[in-house]
Amino acid sequence: MKILLVEDEELLSNAIAKGLKRLGFAVDQAYDGEAALYSYEVNAYDLIILDLNLPIIDGIEVLRQIRESDFEMKILILSARSDTNDRVLGLNEGANDYLIKPFDFEELVARIHNLIRRTFSQTPSVLSIGGVTIDVLAKAVTLDKSPLPLTNKEYSILEYLMLNQGRVIPQSELIEHVWDSEADLFSNALKFQLHSLKKKLGEADIICNVRGQGYTIKGDHVNE
Repeated sequence: MKILLVEDEELLSNAIAKGLKRLGFAVDQAYDGEAALYSYEVNAYDLIILDLNLPIIDGIEVLRQIRESDFEMKILILSARSDTNDRVLGLNEGANDYLIKPFDFEELVARIHNLIRRTFSQTPSVLSIGGVTIDVLAKAVTLDKSPLPLTNKEYSILEYLMLNQGRVIPQSELIEHVWDSEADLFSNALKFQLHSLKKKLGEADIICNVRGQGYTIKGDHVNE
């Protein structure tokens, strides 16, 4: 999953980004409202973490501009503005959640998971396909009921494909949602990670390369 983190305090932004990346999220960082809107326009994100006290363009105005045309994007406000009126304003302008600074990182992660779960509201948190089971909330994978250790990138690729089963995912889309915006779309990183992932899956050959189109998950699936 790919997150846009909009936070003008660079040290805090870097700390949050580091923690999220360690959990397997791809994270882009913006330090002012103008940069946030630019990143939003040119990249695909699953969720935005938005501070309100931003230079150039205020966070509330960023929220308003996004909501003018996009009602699906999940937006979590992360702000030191703790007054009830500020929280009501943020939620009324279209934020999906509001977390006050200072905050506990584990609570932030829990709220991110909650919003992502709403995004895939028709998809159970545990999916099983061809002997491969993935727990989206725990970010854990088993193969024939035995734990399957994956790298963060391998897990993210498998998770995105399984959540989008039944659809062929273009290579560019897969890269957009698994890597940050600094990724080279023409590098071999995706092929390397896919090769490693398929090797670990072994006989559970559920990832199919559709020549000229992208990748998809094949096989019978069971939702739990």
